[in-house]
Amino acid sequence: MGLKYPGLKQFYLLGEEQTSRRELDIGVPRDIEDLQYGIATEYTIVKPEGVAFQSLSGHLHTIEAVLACETPIAITVDGNAITEPRGPTGLPVIGNFYQIFPDHMGNHQRLFQKYGPIIKTNNLGRVNYFTNDPEISYIAYLESHGLFTKKTSDSGAPLYGIRDNSALFTCDTETPSFALTHKFIPPSMSPKAVRHYAPLMQEAVQSSFPVFDKLDQAGLAINVYQFMVKLSGQLLCRFVLGHDPHHFDAPNSPLHPIMVILGHLLELNKEVQTRGDWYGKMPFGAPRALQHCRLEIASVVDDLIEVCPRNETKDMPMDEAALKATCLVDYLTRATDSKGNKLPYDLVLTNTLAVLGAGFTTISALLSWQFYCLMTYEGQQDRLLQELVDHGVTAETTYTPELVEDMPFLDKFVKEALRIHSPAFQAGRNAKKDMILPGGYRLPKGAVLIPTFPAIHTNPKHWHDPQRFDPDRWDTDDVKNRHKTAYMPFAMGPRGCIGYNYALMQTKFVLCNMIYRYHWENTSPAAVEYDPEFQVIRPLNIYARAVKRSEWPSKSPGLETTSTAM
Repeated sequence: MGLKYPGLKQFYLLGEEQTSRRELDIGVPRDIEDLQYGIATEYTIVKPEGVAFQSLSGHLHTIEAVLACETPIAITVDGNAITEPRGPTGLPVIGNFYQIFPDHMGNHQRLFQKYGPIIKTNNLGRVNYFTNDPEISYIAYLESHGLFTKKTSDSGAPLYGIRDNSALFTCDTETPSFALTHKFIPPSMSPKAVRHYAPLMQEAVQSSFPVFDKLDQAGLAINVYQFMVKLSGQLLCRFVLGHDPHHFDAPNSPLHPIMVILGHLLELNKEVQTRGDWYGKMPFGAPRALQHCRLEIASVVDDLIEVCPRNETKDMPMDEAALKATCLVDYLTRATDSKGNKLPYDLVLTNTLAVLGAGFTTISALLSWQFYCLMTYEGQQDRLLQELVDHGVTAETTYTPELVEDMPFLDKFVKEALRIHSPAFQAGRNAKKDMILPGGYRLPKGAVLIPTFPAIHTNPKHWHDPQRFDPDRWDTDDVKNRHKTAYMPFAMGPRGCIGYNYALMQTKFVLCNMIYRYHWENTSPAAVEYDPEFQVIRPLNIYARAVKRSEWPSKSPGLETTSTAM
């Protein structure tokens, strides 16, 4: 370019002129991109390509224009001045609590529409930041470049009340136990390992048939969530503990104590974590009950591990153990790494508890919303049943992973239900330093940033007609080419949910079995409501009748026609 002298220039962030002005020796950058990266590093701007420069006389698009400028140069990000995330003003002491609860899903959506892709809230003294932007969420979940981490030991983290730095789901990323547990647990949740438990899933689902048959004969409707709690608990106890909780011995069989305690634990944690730090320190009420509940459930799980069934007692390498274990506990107590080391027992205990808690709450809510979609959106149940028939399913069919994974409409239905009715609301991350995010939003060090799944999954900038339930959208180029974080029901990155293979396989096994055997009729007397005081988004009032089928459709034209009436 012929320019050989260094460039000593004054820069400042537009919107923060007084506090951000710096004199920088930029030398002679190779090109404008080189300068963008240099300035981004200086000001911790996360996406350098969004950086632009302007003077009082206009935009500076070239290096020559920047070097020739004799006045301080303003920095913008994505065309915007640097701003603090905004939010509602709130009331003294209470903050925004009553502007968000009880309908926190609807109110967060409203606040995104009003204030933009990042909002700041203050609930009784606890400040959090929420986003519905896939790009910002991607940056947070990537946990790279030293910008974000998961730190449940931060009092503002959503899981602080049930934090445990020895358990995979509830520990800080930057702890020795995370590296250790992250080595041992994922092999037990791999696609191959989950396929190993397919017969158990089939058996657990079919154990519920006598109960649903009796309810049908009596003409009784059920609260869907309550029975999905029983069903997911039946499956999870078998998978994790090798234990039969006897949830379907009779229509009124009680819920296993471990499920009752888990549900109570997550109710208490939600109550404590949606209020200020001062509330969590109270020596009575919900904070005291939460601590007692944590001790109680650890004791119950410890006893169940003791009686866990095992086919063998010898240790074996992790990959082999994952395919031969009778259950997760059997795997955790016998798996060895490449050096012959095993997971210490205290970590077996805490991680067994963590898997039970994470799986029980999300899968019971996930199944409930799947059945809601099945009954609410016209034609979905018929299409799913037809696909089963077209794949040769009969009352005697033994479902296999290969069979359920070969059903394209089933897969699209599950994805669309997860998009619109995600059981998970969020998974928070902690900012490790001050930074400027895409759009020019400044986020302070220590902030808890919460990507909000329902809002991300229905963000109109990334989804066409986002509130419409349309499984066929998953065949379109728009969806196939979407931003990688526009759909993430199990989060993503190094702390993404490792149980997603199990959750999806279980969901498909349940749907296939239940749809083929029963016609599901929606008997809900009112619009569906969700529980605002629970860790995940669970429906409270979906009611249904499971009517045992006596006839099935013929195979679709072009396929072999067989009568399936029974």
